[in-house]
Formats: sequence, C-alpha cells, structure tokens
Amino acid sequence: MAQIMRPARPRTGLLATDGKRHPLQDSLLAVTAVLGVLALATASFRGLHVLTSWAGLIGVLTGGYGQYVSETTRERFGLVLGLGASALGLFFGIYHGGLVG
Repeated sequence: MAQIMRPARPRTGLLATDGKRHPLQDSLLAVTAVLGVLALATASFRGLHVLTSWAGLIGVLTGGYGQYVSETTRERFGLVLGLGASALGLFFGIYHGGLVG
C-alpha cells in the first residue's frame, strides 16, 4: 500500500520552486547576502565605517531591486535576510562616520 511520492515537476535549482530557472534573481540574492554579511561583519570596527556604509548601501539597493523582480517565496525570504543585514550594517556605518572618510 505504500506509494512513492514524486514531485510533479523536476526542480531545476535550490531557489526555483516553480520549476523554472531564475539566474538573475539568484545572482541578486547571492550579492545581497554577501554584502549583508560583509556589512555586519565590519560594523563593529569604527575604522571600517566607509566599507561598512558602502557595502550596506549597495546591499540595500541590490536587495530592493531583487525584491522587485523576484518570483518565488524562497528568493524573497533570502532577500529579506540580506536586506536586513545590509540595512543594519548601513546604519552602523553611518553612525560610526558615514559614507566618506
């Protein structure tokens, strides 16, 4: 009586839940996540406020555009995490000295 459950469509990628490929959205997600991690990692160092601010600002901009063009919930979830990390890094970088040295 046990039946094997198979997905209706084969999956083409980790973030594509609709069975289609989304290379632009996946790239924007990766860039936003990397910039968010960089902004958060350098946020506690006052001397790196320029790097922190710019990484956070670019991460917020790429994450915002990624949200605009995203098509699946998994992409949006990852983008929100990257956006939050980038925004926190941006705020701390501006607090420590801003975008310019």
